[in-house]
Amino acid sequence: MRISIIVAVASNGVIGRNNDLVWRLRDDMKFFSETTRGQAVITGRKNYESIPEKFRPLPHRTNIVVTRNTEYAAPGAQVVHSLQEALDAAAVAGAEEAFIIGGGEIYRQALERDDVGRALLTHVDAAPEGDTFFDLSAVAAGWDRVSHGRFEVDERNEHAFEIVEYTRTAP
Repeated sequence: MRISIIVAVASNGVIGRNNDLVWRLRDDMKFFSETTRGQAVITGRKNYESIPEKFRPLPHRTNIVVTRNTEYAAPGAQVVHSLQEALDAAAVAGAEEAFIIGGGEIYRQALERDDVGRALLTHVDAAPEGDTFFDLSAVAAGWDRVSHGRFEVDERNEHAFEIVEYTRTAP
């Protein structure tokens, strides 16, 4: 099973504020939906709760929520208590790929692992204020970079952005 990270990140590393997105990028949301469809998505509890209730669990995906709270329930999703448990659950579910979709703490833990081989980053041309971050330097050395396209500001996207695939070349 391939283990990947997928995240939209501003030039200053911001990925969120007050448990919410800091932009509206419809083409990036479309990319996320198409890319993760049919696979496992692994998310922390706070990030899961930031998804509008009508979209939880994310349809057509195996949803796995990581939390330390042993009483937590997420109807329609599997609840586990560590990133390793989440990856094991994704493998048992038969996922070809497990996507780590946030938030900040889950990304940090994932980037410390040698078995995360791919990162799909949407580099957003903005530097908003935020309280949740992604360490952009973590995919600088030891990763190959391939662009999947650039999108300019339009009625669908309030900021320009580029979708980039990073593939780990060295652990």
